[in-house]
Amino acid sequence: MPRRTKAAKPQAPKLPKGEAEQVRIRREVGHDFALKDDAFGRKRLATGTAEARRVYEVSNDGYTSTGGIVRVRSVDPLIGITSLSRQQREAGQRYREDFQCSQQADVKPMRWTERVDGGRHGGGIADSVLDAGRAHAAATRALGHWEVAAVARQVCCMGESVKGVAEQTGDSRDVVTKLLKVGLDLLAVHYGMMMGR
Repeated sequence: MPRRTKAAKPQAPKLPKGEAEQVRIRREVGHDFALKDDAFGRKRLATGTAEARRVYEVSNDGYTSTGGIVRVRSVDPLIGITSLSRQQREAGQRYREDFQCSQQADVKPMRWTERVDGGRHGGGIADSVLDAGRAHAAATRALGHWEVAAVARQVCCMGESVKGVAEQTGDSRDVVTKLLKVGLDLLAVHYGMMMGR
């Protein structure tokens, strides 16, 4: 009589290099808000978020359970740039909130041959998401010049650092900071936080 063999369990793929270390550090420090469970029940970084792009480093000179002091390398640029005024920070934050709210819709691509109902009962995109998208588009138009809009979008919406944007564009950090400040001033005027000059 032939022996029955057990069906092999699907093996979980290996985590990308460094992700397991980042997950371990975040759990020990208590920053597990950027973690989610995958299909295999493992904790993973929530991909596509600014929090997941941050890199936590551990030094050997500290008293934490990770064996050292944990340092977060990236800081929110709207907080990290000390020369920004209160109105500029608030305008950048509001621009970011409109962007993030407009990205919350669970819109899935459909085949062109799929039939859909034209009604809105229980379906479609929520009005708050549509309103946030319209507000974000109007604020982007208020930025005027494409370079100012690009810097504001990268720093406010994508959470990139001024240094990172400067490296991508080939401009100096001072130029990128100036473009960001001009953009934040324009946003503050658009949102009614400042009077236009």
